[in-house]
Amino acid sequence: MSVQATITQNVTAVETLDENMHASAASRSQVTHDGFNTTVVLNSTSTPPASEVGCFEQDLTAGAATIDLTAMPSTNGATVDGTGKRVQAAKFKNPSDNANNMTITEGASNGYDGFGASFSIILVPGAEVTIFTNDGGTDISGTNKTIDIAGTSTQTLEVSLVLG
Repeated sequence: MSVQATITQNVTAVETLDENMHASAASRSQVTHDGFNTTVVLNSTSTPPASEVGCFEQDLTAGAATIDLTAMPSTNGATVDGTGKRVQAAKFKNPSDNANNMTITEGASNGYDGFGASFSIILVPGAEVTIFTNDGGTDISGTNKTIDIAGTSTQTLEVSLVLG
C-alpha cells in the first residue's frame, strides 16, 4: 500500500473597493487576497513523509470518545498502528447536523503531543479545522497516542489523519 496526501489550506478573499482608483478601469476595482494559501503533497519519499492514513467517523458514546493512534480505524475495516510515526496532517469536522459543539483535546491519558502542549479546539456544528504539523511533535508511542473528543450524546465527528 502507498499513500499520497494533498493538504490544501486556503482562504481566498476578493475585496471590492468602494471607490475605483481614478487611473484604473472599474473592472479593476477588486483585490484578491490569496498569498497565504498553501498546498503540500506528501508521500513515502517526501519530507515530511506520509505512509498511513485513517479517514473515519468517530462516534461519541455518552458525549465522549478517544482516538487511539496505535489502533486507528482505516480502509475496509483495517486498523492502523501509528507507533513510531507522527501525525503529519489532521482534519476534524463537526457535521452541521450535529446539535452541539465538539471539543478536541490532547488525550487525558497518554495524550498525543503533536498539536502542541495543552491543545484544545472547539468546533461548532458545521465547523472544521485542518492542521499540518510539518513533522511536529514526537513519535506516536504507548505513552503518546490519544486524542479526546467531548460533545453531547451520540454525535459523530469526521476525522482524517495522515501519519508518516
